[in-house]
Parts: sequence; C-alpha cells; structure tokens
Amino acid sequence: MKTFMIRKEDVQRRWFELDATNQVLGKLAVKAANLLMGKESPIFTPGVDTGDFVVVTNASLVKVTGNKEEGKIYRTHSAWVGSMVEEPLRALRSRKPEKVIVLAVKRMLPKNNMGHHMLSRLKVYSGKEHPHVAQAPKRLEVPNRSGWKVVERAPRKARAARKNTKKKEPAGKRA
Repeated sequence: MKTFMIRKEDVQRRWFELDATNQVLGKLAVKAANLLMGKESPIFTPGVDTGDFVVVTNASLVKVTGNKEEGKIYRTHSAWVGSMVEEPLRALRSRKPEKVIVLAVKRMLPKNNMGHHMLSRLKVYSGKEHPHVAQAPKRLEVPNRSGWKVVERAPRKARAARKNTKKKEPAGKRA
C-alpha cells in the first residue's frame, strides 16, 4: 500500500463554527489551530495546507484560568527606541476581544508562510452574529472539564505527616 499524499489542488475546505461562550482560551485556541492546520482530517499531509475555515463567535465571553486576567501581558514593539507597549489581558479584552483569540491561535500555528496563510482562514467575532451564514458552518463543541474529578491536594506538611504515619511491614512477612 502506497502512502497517500494529497496535492493542494485536491483539498476541499470545510467551514466550522466554535462558540467561545465560557470556554477556556487555551482549549479553544488548540481546537481552532488543529482545524486550521488540518490535523483532524484524514487527508492531513505535513507539507500541504489541508486546513479548514474556522469561525469563532462570542469572543468577548471567553474565559481564562488563574490570575491571567491581570497577570498576562501582551507586548508589542515597533523597533524604535522606547516604543514597547505593554497591555494586560483585561485591557486588551475590553478594547479588542477578537485579538485575544487571534493571538492565542497565531502562536500555536507554524511560524512560516504556510502558518500565515492558515491564520487568514480564521474569522473571529465578538458577538453571536457573523457574515458567513451562507457557507453553512458546522457547529463544534469544545469539551469542558465538567466530567473530570477535581482533587484538592492537602498542604505539603499534612502530606508529609500522613506519609510518616503509614505502617511499615516487616521484611520477612511479605507474600
């Protein structure tokens, strides 16, 4: 059996829609990046752009975990002395909520010409409406952690105390 290698002329692109409402930014960006690269399609070929179009709606309602709302800082620089601009996630989200998702996905794509071409197929909108209804995008759900069991760990001292209280078996009585 020969290895199947698709040509760029034979690629048929599909349209997908992701709703960012109450989705974690990183998980949403991974799903979008995989769709843009074509990694979830059976015809994936590394040297050929086999990705699909991705429409992300409700970008303003995406959530982040931990202290990233204040702690994550986006930096831009124009190569002029003293022109570095730092902006926290909270300020960027209030000013341009679409840019937060675009930057997260952009940093997950290949850093070459093909990656830039993939990013051009990402369409992000802060509201629920988008102008790509005619393409009939298929809605996809990004899985949440709701099915995972969250286990809280005891403080380090309590774990150490519990470890020392375990009974040790004599060496001769092991089965």
